[in-house]
Amino acid sequence: MSDEQIAAYVDSRPSWAVLSTIETDGFPHSVPLGYFRLGRDIVMGVRDGTRKVANVEANPNVSVMLEDGSTMADIRGVMFQGHARIVREPEEALQLAREGARARGVPEPEWPTEPRPGAAYIRMTPVKTLSWDYSSPTADEA
Repeated sequence: MSDEQIAAYVDSRPSWAVLSTIETDGFPHSVPLGYFRLGRDIVMGVRDGTRKVANVEANPNVSVMLEDGSTMADIRGVMFQGHARIVREPEEALQLAREGARARGVPEPEWPTEPRPGAAYIRMTPVKTLSWDYSSPTADEA
């Protein structure tokens, strides 16, 4: 997929992606999370203090994958590999909460006015992007 097709695909998804972090024992830890795109970055809201937060703090190298389809004829998706950071600082966390509400189509008067207690964000900046679209006759395989 082209960069424009990837952005459109990511923005059209129902807001779930699989985040993979690396555990301290070297094994991957993969979990589904809600997300939104902010520029090139992928942002995911999380509860602070969870395993995924600890993993990102220990090793910021992560991947985020989105995929849909039900047969080999229509499977498509994208995987971003990049560097993540945990956002806890109240001003930036509030900005991300408001951006997330905007991305979900929440009316502006209903956007948050303060960060949620106990919430944090994982903000991932992609370094490498792989995509696949088996419905396309020129599909590239990841």
